[in-house]
Amino acid sequence: MKKRWDTEPRQDRFDPVDRKKTMKAVVTSGNGGYEKLQCREVGIPMPEAGEVLLQVLAAGVNNTEINTRVGWYSSSVTTGTEDAATTGEEAATDLPDGGWNEATPFPFIQGTDCCGRIVSVGPGGDDSTIGSRVLVRACMRPYGFESMENVWIGSDFDGAFAQFVKVPAGEVFSVDCEWSDAELATIPCAYGTAENMVHRSVVREGEHVLVTGASGGVGSATVQLTRRRGAIVTAIAGKAKMEKILALGAHRVIDRDDDVAELLGENSVDVVIDNVAGPDFPGLLNVLKRGGRYASSGAIGGPLVTLDMRTFYLKDLTLIGCTAWDEPVFPNLLSYIARGELRPLVAKVFPLERIADAQREFLEKKHVGNFVLIPPAPDVGV
Repeated sequence: MKKRWDTEPRQDRFDPVDRKKTMKAVVTSGNGGYEKLQCREVGIPMPEAGEVLLQVLAAGVNNTEINTRVGWYSSSVTTGTEDAATTGEEAATDLPDGGWNEATPFPFIQGTDCCGRIVSVGPGGDDSTIGSRVLVRACMRPYGFESMENVWIGSDFDGAFAQFVKVPAGEVFSVDCEWSDAELATIPCAYGTAENMVHRSVVREGEHVLVTGASGGVGSATVQLTRRRGAIVTAIAGKAKMEKILALGAHRVIDRDDDVAELLGENSVDVVIDNVAGPDFPGLLNVLKRGGRYASSGAIGGPLVTLDMRTFYLKDLTLIGCTAWDEPVFPNLLSYIARGELRPLVAKVFPLERIADAQREFLEKKHVGNFVLIPPAPDVGV
C-alpha cells in the first residue's frame, strides 16, 4: 500500500459528491481548530482488489488525530500536545511539515481506531468473511515486517470517523468475544502502541517497570500489559486517578508532580515506558538500573528534552523508539482478549457528529481510559 498522498492530488476529494450512495463522515479540512472537523455527506468508498469495506461500528479517539489536526508532528512545534492543541485552535494555515514531518494531505477522514463489520469485499475477495465483526490493525507494514516503513489508518489513508471505511483485507482481524463494539474500539491504537513498547523492551516477569501517563489510553493499557507479564508496576498519574490505576493492577502509583528519583531512588527500575517526556525526562533515566531500557512512542509533555549523554552511555542504557508495530503485536492483543486477560476502559461514548465535544473533553485529561465515537446506522445498503 502506498501512502495516500503519493497517488492522490491535494484537493477536496469529497466535494462534490459524484456517487449515488453516500455516507456521513467527519472530514478534517486543514490545520486549525474544531471548525476544521466538518460533518459531511461523502461518497461511500468502493473496495478494490485486496480490500474490504467495513461498516464502522465504533471508532476510538486518540491523541494522534488531534496532533495531526493542529500540526503537532511538525518539527517547528516544540511544546507538549495540550499546549500545541491550544495554539492550534488559532492556526491560520497548514504547516508544510505537519504530518509526521511531511505535508498532511488535507482534506481527509481521520480515525485510527476501528471496530467494524465486513459488508463487502473487493474483486476476487473472500465473500465468506462478509458479516464478520473485526478490528483493524491501525499500524500497517506495507512492505513486510522486515521493513520499518509503515502506514496508519486515519493518517496515511482515510479512516474510521465515518459510517464506512475500506481497508486492506490482510489488516482486519475477526473477533469473537462478548465485548461491546465501543469496548473493542478502545483496543487498536492505544493497546497496540502499548504492546509494541512492552514487546520491544522485552519486559520480563519480576522486573520493575515504571509507566508514565498511566491514566491515558496508552498508559492504562501499558499498566495492564506489563502486569500480565508478571512485572512489578509503578505508575505515574494525577492524585484523582490513583485508585483507578491501582485497580488496573499497578503495585504503586506516584503523583505526577512528585520527584520520581527521590521516591524510587536512582538505579531502581529495569524498564521505563514513557509517552510523556518533557522536563521530567532526565529523572526517568536516573531511576533506570545499569543496562536498563527506556521505550517511548510519544511526548505529550513536550518533544524536546535534556539528555546527559554520560547517563546514557555510562549506564549502558537502551533507548527504544516505537512507532512501527512488530508482527506479533496485534495477534498478541487478540489472544489476550480471547483469554480474558485485558480489561477495556471506555471512559465515555459520543455520537460521531459530536467529535469536537469529544476532543475538547479528551484534552481536559480528567478521564481514565478511552473515548469512543459511534457513527449513525447507515440508511443505505452497499
